[in-house]
Amino acid sequence: MVFKKMLSAFGVGGPSVDTVLANPNTRPGLTLDGHVNLVGGDAPASIEQITVGLVTRVEIEGGDSEYAGIMEFHRMAVSGPLELAPKQQLAIPFQLPVPWETPVTDVYGQRLHGMTMGLRTELAVARAVDKSDLDHLAVHPLPIHERILDAFQALGFRFKHADLERGHIRGVQQTLPFYQEIEFFAAPQYARTVTEVELTFVTSQRGVEVILECDKRGGFLSAGHDVVGRYAVPHADADRTDWVQVVDGWLREITSRYGNLRAHGFRAPHGHGRGHGMGGVVAGTALGVAGGLVAGELIGDAFEGDFGDFGGDFE
Repeated sequence: MVFKKMLSAFGVGGPSVDTVLANPNTRPGLTLDGHVNLVGGDAPASIEQITVGLVTRVEIEGGDSEYAGIMEFHRMAVSGPLELAPKQQLAIPFQLPVPWETPVTDVYGQRLHGMTMGLRTELAVARAVDKSDLDHLAVHPLPIHERILDAFQALGFRFKHADLERGHIRGVQQTLPFYQEIEFFAAPQYARTVTEVELTFVTSQRGVEVILECDKRGGFLSAGHDVVGRYAVPHADADRTDWVQVVDGWLREITSRYGNLRAHGFRAPHGHGRGHGMGGVVAGTALGVAGGLVAGELIGDAFEGDFGDFGGDFE
C-alpha cells in the first residue's frame, strides 16, 4: 500500500486527462469548443483545478543573443475542485475565447513555416504530479488578413518565414506580450530598393493595425536599414477595397519617404521601434478607422520537444 501511494505521487496509476476539440481550426475572435475527458486512476483523486491555455513559441531577445521560448498567453479555468473516484469517467465541456491578437499559423491551407500553436490542458492533482495534455491548433486568417495577404501574393511577393517577437510595438495598443512578423522576399518591381518586407497584424474587434517594415538595399557607400509604415483598417473594408492597389500604395509611400529622408541627410536607426529601445515607428497614412486574461508566463517544457517547425510555405 505504501508503494502504491508512492507511485501515485509520481503520477503512476493516477488519473488521466485528454482534451478533445470540436474543431482544431479557428480564427482570431472566435471560440474553441471542446471537452476535457478525465479517467480516474487506481485510487480516489482530489482535483484542485483544471485549466486550458494557448501556448506558442516566441523569439526572445536577451542581451546580445536571441533564443526561442514557449509562452502561455491566454488561460481559462475549466473546473474548480472536484473528487474523482477510481476509474470514474468525466467529460467537462468548455468554450475558450480566442484573443483577437492571436497570430495566424495557417494560410492557404498550409502551415506557415516557423509558426506553432497549441492548447495545453493542465490537471492539478492534490499531493501528486500535475497531469497535462497538448493539442495542436491551426489559426486561420480573418477576411481582412486574407485580402492583404492575397495582395502581397498578387504583387509577386514570396513568403519567407514567420515568427513571434516578444515585446510591444511603440504607439500600437497591444494586449498580448508579443507580435507576429510575416516575412516576404521582395517582388521584382521593388527589388531594386527593397530586399524583404515584414508584415505585422495587430487585430482588435474593430479592425487591424498593419505595420510594414521594408528592409532597404544599401546604395554605394551606404548601409541598408529598415523603414516602417503603419496603417489602420476596419474589418468592414475587407470586401470593398482594391487591396492590390492599396498595398502597392503603402509600399511606394514608404520607399518614397525613405528617399526624402535620405535627401535631407537623415539616417534612420536600424530597427522598428518595437519595444526594445529602438527607433520609433514612422506612422503612415491611416485608411479607415483604427481598428486580459493574458499572462506572459514562460513554460519551457510545455511541448516536451515535440513542437518543431512545421513545413508548408505559401507562395
